[in-house]
Amino acid sequence: VQLQASGGGLVQPGGSLRLSCAASGTIFSLNAMDWYRQGPGKQRELVAQFTSVGKSYSAESVKGRFTISGDSAKKAVYLQMNSLKPEDTAVYYCHSRISNSWGQGTQVTVSS
Repeated sequence: VQLQASGGGLVQPGGSLRLSCAASGTIFSLNAMDWYRQGPGKQRELVAQFTSVGKSYSAESVKGRFTISGDSAKKAVYLQMNSLKPEDTAVYYCHSRISNSWGQGTQVTVSS
């Protein structure tokens, strides 16, 4: 499966962004989709995911601010990011656990 992430940009602290990830190909399962991020000088980290049983998981650093959602019919997964902080600045990647595929990443910059 090929993944295309979009929706990043420059936003002020406290603002919101919605990232989208569109999948192409025959192999897609919403319950195998993740969002990761990699900040400047940092390792890539898991931000949110759908578990194999369809539940959502969010990292402690984004809990209550970020929400993962998806649409199986559209083969798409989203990341709604609210109350953004400068430390959320990173390249955000979508990932499929089924095919171990990565999207190209979309830059999110939180700055005043």
